[in-house]
Order: sequence, then C-alpha cells, then structure tokens
Amino acid sequence: MAIYGMGGIGKTTIAKTLYNLNFDKFEGNSFLADISKTSKEPDGLVRLQRQLLSKILKGRKVKISNVHEGNIMIKEALSSKRVLLVLDDVDQPDQLKAMLLMQDWIKQGSKIIITCRDEQLLKVYKLYEIHKVEELDYYESLQLFSWHAFGKDHPIEAYMAHSKRVIEYCEGLPLALEVLGFFSIRKKCRCVGKCNKEIGSSS
Repeated sequence: MAIYGMGGIGKTTIAKTLYNLNFDKFEGNSFLADISKTSKEPDGLVRLQRQLLSKILKGRKVKISNVHEGNIMIKEALSSKRVLLVLDDVDQPDQLKAMLLMQDWIKQGSKIIITCRDEQLLKVYKLYEIHKVEELDYYESLQLFSWHAFGKDHPIEAYMAHSKRVIEYCEGLPLALEVLGFFSIRKKCRCVGKCNKEIGSSS
C-alpha cells in the first residue's frame, strides 16, 4: 500500500498510526523514517538496511558491508516471518526499486506501507493500492488549529479574525496548522505573563 500527498499533509502520521495499531499482529516489524534524507547520507542505504534487520531480528546487531550483502540478509530474514514494514518518505526511483525488491521476499500475509509525495513515481512501479491524502477543508482546518491553539474545537472569539487568516495561509495542510496553532498559544502565554509582571510591578 502507498500513501501519497504534498509535504505536511499527514502521510507519516497516518503511516505511524497504522503501524502502531498493527505491529503486534506480526512476527516482525520495522518503521524506516526519512528514507529520502538518510539514503543521501554516506552509507545511508546500508544504515537503513541495518535498522530494518535489527528490528526484524528483535534488536540483534548485524554487520553489513554493502547494499548487496544487506539484500541477501534481508531476503533471508523476511522469507521466514510475517512482517509489517513502513517505508517513509521515498522520493527517488532507485529508493523505491530497492525497497520493492522486498515484495518478492516477504512471507505471505506480510504488509508493506510506503509514503511518498510523487504519485507518478508510484504509478511507474505499478503499485495498485494507492491512497491520496487530501487537504483539510475550511471547517476541518479551523477545528485542528483551534485544538492546538486553544484546546477546544473552535477559536476564542477575540482570536476569530486571526484564526481565519491562519486557516487561509495554511491552505489545508495539517502540519502547518498544528505548528502555527502551538505557536499561537505559546505567544499568547508569553503576553499574559508579561502583562501580569507589569501589573505586579506597578502595585
């Protein structure tokens, strides 16, 4: 299964939720986060392979010298267990191709979840179960922002105009709404603290 959509739309959050709700139903599991970033670092793919194997083998340390050697070890490990794998933020054809080799190795009943921004990349490799994460509508955005800013599903009346400006700015992106909501409440608390300090010093 592949989950795609623009950055900040909530793909990783959805994948984490699916993983956390289901990992204990499998004989092995691994959540590989930030594949795009890690794979571009020195020995990044080898480190990802080590991480995957360590989780599948219940924390056992493994030595891998190169990607080919890692593939052999992963094939052996996956063929004997029902596993749940999450491959988060795949953005290059070689990354996806390398990861999809595992589809031929895994035991029946295993599941692989991929998150990606590029729908065309997924279609090139003919992933049949593809789900797009849509932007939130105005009312969903207002509720999400309000929960993070005010702790309830609607804005404080005095902040309604400000909240509407934030909703328009974020264009339905959940991550942006959560961050700006948190920032709003932090800013509000600092203002309250400053006012209280001034009142105390003047008394």
